[in-house]
Amino acid sequence: MKRFRIFTVFSALLLAACGTADQAKTTPAASGSLTPIKLQLQWFFQAQFAGYIAAVDQGFYKEQGLDVQLLEGGVDIVPQTVLAQGKADYAVAWVPKALASREQGAGITDVAQIFARSGTYQVAWKSSGITSPAQFKGKKIGNWGFGNEFELFAGMTKAGVDPGKDVTLVQQQFDMQALLKHEIDAAQAMSYNEYAQLLEAKNPATGKLYTADDFSIIDWKQNGSAMLQDAVWANTSKLSDSAYQQQTVKFLIGTIKGWAFCRDNPEKCRDLVVAKGSKLGKSHQLWQMNEVNKLIWPSTGGIGVIDDAAWKQTVDISLTTKNQTGDTVLKKAPDATAYTNDYINQAITQAKAAGVDVNGASFQPQTVTLEAGGA
Repeated sequence: MKRFRIFTVFSALLLAACGTADQAKTTPAASGSLTPIKLQLQWFFQAQFAGYIAAVDQGFYKEQGLDVQLLEGGVDIVPQTVLAQGKADYAVAWVPKALASREQGAGITDVAQIFARSGTYQVAWKSSGITSPAQFKGKKIGNWGFGNEFELFAGMTKAGVDPGKDVTLVQQQFDMQALLKHEIDAAQAMSYNEYAQLLEAKNPATGKLYTADDFSIIDWKQNGSAMLQDAVWANTSKLSDSAYQQQTVKFLIGTIKGWAFCRDNPEKCRDLVVAKGSKLGKSHQLWQMNEVNKLIWPSTGGIGVIDDAAWKQTVDISLTTKNQTGDTVLKKAPDATAYTNDYINQAITQAKAAGVDVNGASFQPQTVTLEAGGA
């Protein structure tokens, strides 16, 4: 996941998502040929997207008759907008932001909730004594804005802290320098990315890398304010086309195989990501691969199945939690076409029949040693 500036800019960009999507029906590829597919990612190539990279590299999509092109994301790319405008066949996006785009008119549907758990932290120096959102009052609190702050705001609201009055909100850059320089008291971080950046940094007082003992983590999964993140979104109107339905199932079968491969071969997937051109180093990518696997596995209902309770919590927070200007992510509850388990359940059935472990019940995370700068 990456962040895109502030929520007001977010709203403006969402309006761009209302462009008319390509309504042309999906046509099957000619006999013996592959159907070209474009998948829009949220950010630059990194292990957050390793399952899709592996599915391309290992031929899992080709097995399904698909030629999948991965479109890199970036600061000014909104994946659900690309999808809604017909410039991609599928997109990876966080649920609350994609739902906000739907509310603005983007015709998209969550067809696979790949990350079953949130990876968002708020991190403070242990020496600060901050261990809960109740202690944010009067502090400088970093956040990325642009709709990514609502887990933080929900946590503060639950603790009786008003995000608009009780804290000083600081627009956080895409790194952890503000926390490392003690310019803010708590920083937003993803478990698989920015938190690792802290552990890759050297303590100038000792010349050694910082350790987990130097920091306090507030994990929103433990606070009850976590929201669903990376999901595969499809074009809602095209889902009425039987060929697109079949294509979606095939795409999800390949995707399941890709993520199962990265669960069982984390070092190989790290290497695939690095070879793809990621600017992040090998130890950082292995850390990221390990942490991303934790967000997916184990998966009791099967990888990608959307949990009703987690969906409801995400929607409730999107409807009720206000940011510093009083805005919420959503103004009304999404309709019934916002998500479906129909296609992922079909894909799981076929993947299981092919011998793929779709639950990962025996998954055990690694212990990853980070190097300076993530090298």
